Amino acid sequence: MNTQEILISLQTLMRKFFKIPDLIISEITTAKDIDAWNSLNHMSLISEIEKQFKIQFDFFEVMDFENIDELVKSIQNKI
Repeated sequence: MNTQEILISLQTLMRKFFKIPDLIISEITTAKDIDAWNSLNHMSLISEIEKQFKIQFDFFEVMDFENIDELVKSIQNKI
């Protein structure tokens, strides 16, 4: 999958997860940009991403994601 395909899949997943039908994400989007994205639901979101892409992140990797771009690159490396 290329970057754009992953971004589209992530955006669709995040729209459903956060219940924000018009959510738009980009490579520079961070958790701070989405009010509903907090520390309580972060791990649940990561779990949904792992299911969607049939991958698994390690704990430290998850904690190091600064933005969507880093998440996309990690997904690309795992699929």
